[in-house]
Amino acid sequence: MPAETVPPIELAGKGLRLRPWQSRDAEALCDAAQNSLSTVGRWLPWCHASYALEDARAWVAYCEQGWANAEDFAFAVFDDRSGELLGGVGLNQRNPMHHSANLGYWVRQSRQGEGIAARAASLVARFGFEQLELIRIEIVTLPDNGASQRTAEKIGAKFETLARHRLWVRGQPMDAVVHALIRTDMT
Repeated sequence: MPAETVPPIELAGKGLRLRPWQSRDAEALCDAAQNSLSTVGRWLPWCHASYALEDARAWVAYCEQGWANAEDFAFAVFDDRSGELLGGVGLNQRNPMHHSANLGYWVRQSRQGEGIAARAASLVARFGFEQLELIRIEIVTLPDNGASQRTAEKIGAKFETLARHRLWVRGQPMDAVVHALIRTDMT
């Protein structure tokens, strides 16, 4: 099914429920960001001490527009039992010509170390291959972000390279580790 015809979809499995971000998620997102500054904030510049409800609302609106334009497919990740917001995962930087996209993920600090990122990333990668007809998904991380690299490897992604000046972070070019996932890599 071409990406342009994919309606917002819920994904579930492995104790998680994923769905596109909605305006009602803004307060929970703000709370998760504020409580994850020392971990999520270390790697993702959007997660900073002055992150406020307005920032969360803007992010949700951006995600809704990305989905509507079939460019970005961002999911909020929830605990299937408690309904707690656990983090986010999504496919972005979609390249329709080459059937590829970038996979990103984060988990709130209080729930890190439980395998949530790998479970959520696996669900979204399958969505990418099956619904968006992707042939390649990249996971790009800063070199010292070992936790995200281990997550990439847990879902079957293969290390490909250390790419020079691959990311722009906090106003400067940064090298990045690139892992890639193709459908046959899925574990």
